[in-house]
Amino acid sequence: MKQQIIIIGAGASGLAAGIAAAREGASVTIMEHTARPGKKLLSTGNGKCNITNLQFPKDAYRGNQPDFVFPALHTVTVSQTMDFFKELGIVLTERNGYVYPNSGQASTVLEAMLFELEHLGVRIVTECPVKEIKKDLTVITDHGKQRCDRIILAAGSMAAPKTGSDGSGYSLARKLGHHIIEPLPALVQLRCKEKWYKQAAGVRTDALVTLKIDGKTAASDRGELQITDYGISGIPVFQISRYAAKALKEGRQAAAELDFLPQLSLTDLEKLLFTRHRQFGYRPGEEFLHGVLNSKLAKILLKEAGIGRVSRVKEITEKEIKNLVHCIKELKTIIVSTNTFDQAQVCSGGVDTREVDPDTMESKLITGLYFSGEILDVDGICGGYNLQWAWSSGITAGIHAGRG
Repeated sequence: MKQQIIIIGAGASGLAAGIAAAREGASVTIMEHTARPGKKLLSTGNGKCNITNLQFPKDAYRGNQPDFVFPALHTVTVSQTMDFFKELGIVLTERNGYVYPNSGQASTVLEAMLFELEHLGVRIVTECPVKEIKKDLTVITDHGKQRCDRIILAAGSMAAPKTGSDGSGYSLARKLGHHIIEPLPALVQLRCKEKWYKQAAGVRTDALVTLKIDGKTAASDRGELQITDYGISGIPVFQISRYAAKALKEGRQAAAELDFLPQLSLTDLEKLLFTRHRQFGYRPGEEFLHGVLNSKLAKILLKEAGIGRVSRVKEITEKEIKNLVHCIKELKTIIVSTNTFDQAQVCSGGVDTREVDPDTMESKLITGLYFSGEILDVDGICGGYNLQWAWSSGITAGIHAGRG
């Protein structure tokens, strides 16, 4: 007799788990509490769906047990993931390691998965919130009770709740005895204390962003920094944000050190500015950094360096130039908070991975209960790594649950 499997959550991980379990011969029902499956998947990669990444930096995944991800990533590799989607009819394209559907549309990925699920006879029930899971693997919903052989809990995290990630899966897991590492926003913007942000809002510039926690370096990343009216955004900010969120939650001081010319050393920048001082002494003082940095940002940095509205560049003193060098290379900004779960792409925290078998994704506490995707205490950096985790963990859970 076929294994009867219920998957809770029709996001990327749940859909992948459904395909894998059905291919193992199981009878699969996917329960989704919103009106449509895969809503969050449609927004990934700015709507283009960054399926995976050919590069694998050592810090691609974070959590209390960062090594937890490796068995699933070895079971379903990047290459196997690409083959999985090619078999569904998706032509892939790669740009600097980032893998996308050639259509440039996340909707084609979702539709291909739904076509396959339909072909395999998988039943998807929408607008079906799960109220409780019993230890005997009875699922209680508004539509009644259903007993099954295996459950895969793929209900997502708390990030981007408008897409359906409302954190309800944490409650279901907690009631079954699992511990939840407190979820915090990750891959999210940081709100800062200084008042100059409104003047520089809209600036985008290459920068090295270094997170300081209680004065010590905790993380850093380089890329396009985006200045908003409340603080800092952009990929380098997203990459360090989970550490800032945790530090702030613990009552520690978090600050970012911004280097707006990471390609130059302090010495080289100092030489450049003294050369400009000699060469352009006749120019208006406020144009000292003209052609070096964005004009709005340049005005902020001149002010932070204590260089007032001098009439000519030649009036800027040697001390002021040295102050400016440090402002450009080491501008400190105090982080007061992250943006909310509404703006976060993923969460840090989730189901404690010490209570889950990394080889099968099965609970160590409840036989027949499996986990996959964002509900677990696993969060990846930007660049397709969170989707790769969804595919790898979902397919791994689906294979083992489907085999019985």
